Amino acid sequence: DDLGELLLGEAKLQQYLKENPIKQGTSPKVPRPRLAEVRKHLSAALDLKPDYMQEASLLMAKLCYVEGDYMEALSHYTRINLDDIQLVGAPVYRLSMIAEAYATKGLCLEKLPAASPSMSNRTVDRDQEIITCYEKSGDIALLYLQEMEKCSPLLVSKLFCENPTVCNSVWISAQSQTWLQLAEILLRGMCEQSYWSPLEDPPPHSYSRDYTLSRRPRMYSGENLFCPQENTEEALLLLLISESMANRDAVLSRIPEHNNDRVISLQSASVVYDLLTIALGRRGQYEMLSECLERAMKFAFEEFHLWYQLALSLMAAGKSARAVKVLKECIRLKPDDPTLPLLAVKLCIGNLHWLEEGERFAKMVLHMDEKAAEFRAKGYLAIGLVYSLKATDGEGTHSPTNVLLFLPLSVLTFRAQSLSPTDHLAAFYLALQLAVSRQIPEALGYVRQALQLQGDDVHSLHLLALLLSAQKHYHDALNIIEMALSEYPENFMLLFTKVKLETLCRGPEEALLTCKHMLQIWKSCYNLTNPSDSGRGSSLLDRAIADRRQLNAMTLPDFSDPETGSVHATSIAASRVEQALSEVASSLQSSAPKQGPLHPWMTLAQIWLHAAEVYIGMLKPAEATACTQEAASLFPMSHNVLFMKGQVAELRGNMEDAKRWYEEALSISPTHVRSMQRLVSYVH
Repeated sequence: DDLGELLLGEAKLQQYLKENPIKQGTSPKVPRPRLAEVRKHLSAALDLKPDYMQEASLLMAKLCYVEGDYMEALSHYTRINLDDIQLVGAPVYRLSMIAEAYATKGLCLEKLPAASPSMSNRTVDRDQEIITCYEKSGDIALLYLQEMEKCSPLLVSKLFCENPTVCNSVWISAQSQTWLQLAEILLRGMCEQSYWSPLEDPPPHSYSRDYTLSRRPRMYSGENLFCPQENTEEALLLLLISESMANRDAVLSRIPEHNNDRVISLQSASVVYDLLTIALGRRGQYEMLSECLERAMKFAFEEFHLWYQLALSLMAAGKSARAVKVLKECIRLKPDDPTLPLLAVKLCIGNLHWLEEGERFAKMVLHMDEKAAEFRAKGYLAIGLVYSLKATDGEGTHSPTNVLLFLPLSVLTFRAQSLSPTDHLAAFYLALQLAVSRQIPEALGYVRQALQLQGDDVHSLHLLALLLSAQKHYHDALNIIEMALSEYPENFMLLFTKVKLETLCRGPEEALLTCKHMLQIWKSCYNLTNPSDSGRGSSLLDRAIADRRQLNAMTLPDFSDPETGSVHATSIAASRVEQALSEVASSLQSSAPKQGPLHPWMTLAQIWLHAAEVYIGMLKPAEATACTQEAASLFPMSHNVLFMKGQVAELRGNMEDAKRWYEEALSISPTHVRSMQRLVSYVH
């Protein structure tokens, strides 16, 4: 009978789409005998009730879309007046067909050129019409899912994702592509100011227009329901759903018959993870990004791109040891790429302090062929840094052999800057090594050369100021620091040096003002809560602003800084010990733990220690004690804090207490020079 012809035509069309999903870039207008058979069945279904005739027209329009006859598909939708089809009382399966029809209509409108005759008499703008079709499709699809949930809540997920007669191939393909396209638009084509929440009405200038449906989906309400409030949140939600689908549909088989499917699966997953990198990278959520990319490793066999993305995310998340291991795999996949071992060197000579490993990576760059010749200077620079750190470790461990062996090697290696005369970093590090070797005039020449190549480099400007101060040109050094601060007003290392120089050139009152300014910058930069309530302590810096005293020269403290401070092996070990002890002590003293990463709190402790040192120079033990206590509340077992307590005790005349504090500082950091100097003075 006619109803049987309709059902048979629908079943054959669904089966065809399941076996031959529509792909981008393929021509739909090719002979397809099976589709001709579908058309024959649908054309034979003539004597049907009106509702079934509507279904037959919807299926015929869908068939025209699959065949590439978009104008004919639109004509079918026009004849049945798609907008007049009633949703109230419609069977659940028909809701699926209507939602699919609106999506297919939008796709057909997109395929037709803007000047098509079939659209010349439309009063509604083409883009607005397309968007309205998709919005209606989404609303009706949500209504369909809600009705399915009522019918069988436990099976709705399986029916929606796996049953081709309920949710066919066209809809699933359009959904996954639309999610990615929408996420890309949200990330790249929409600014945060023009975004509106899904629960809000669109702004007047948008392409959306009001439309009516005889039945709308139910709005969910209650606790623990997420609704995005900005474009990044909505994009991230779409991408996490897409990632879940990509992992579910992954093709991992390596047999030749599955090669094409595996390539398509990999490409789809790569697009998702690239967009996730953009979305999470904007928010600095590198920890979450690295976790997402770890899930992508199921696709990553012999795939460099995903391994490299994982390595970069681990670097950004601070997981240096794991990043080095992943970079080794990247080097195996691309042995001729010099940037990979250079990245590994950077990690090895940083917080990891794996000098032998770093030397091996640097030598990889030097041994590459001529294609990597332009990176050879960077390789020499990297191996020079390794030798320099080995020499410094030799000094720290009192090993003259190491110093004699590696110090000349480091200087000679840095002189390889002739391979890249325009690289300011080579000149800068050569100047730094010469400064460490106490060759101040030659170091000044190279740091000026670095500034000629890169005039606004903050590290070169800072080194120039330090070299001038080493020659006792304090006013010139202060001028350099102030010039650098005009470009980098929130650089704490420059501000710490400014405090030292101001105490010598302008008096301690100016230095205290700078300390107060640093506290304000710290609060604005990090917006964190200090367990010791540092806001109350800022008044300490107001007490002696008008009290002018002559100060003696002071040396820079060596408080550990993970980014710009010392990287000696001994100082790294000391900082780890004091960090662990400080965390234990803090947990015993206060119930409010330090929030966030460690670096901001280390910076705050340095600010208080600098203020304490200024007060000690002003012979004000009470204020110096208060500042030291502020630092001790953050890192009670820091050797710098213990040393400062010894300085305060010495100022008060308590020599036995001072000696005890210095000895405790040395027990944390056996190479702390200033504590050794003070203890030696007691012996003499």
